[in-house]
Amino acid sequence: MKVRITPQGREIEVTGVRTVHGLLAHLGVLEGTVLVIRGEALLTTDSQLADDQTIEIRSVVSGG
Repeated sequence: MKVRITPQGREIEVTGVRTVHGLLAHLGVLEGTVLVIRGEALLTTDSQLADDQTIEIRSVVSGG
């Protein structure tokens, strides 16, 4: 699958990962620090993924 990581602007290819949880673990990203998006849909960690999809990972920024 194609994975876009923002705001860094990186784009990578990942194969063989079947869930959002697995994708984040593969990339070494902590759950809760990013939003994972497919098209217009926000995904949960148990959402299923396929190699033919494009996924966007957005960093979560909070402030006070």
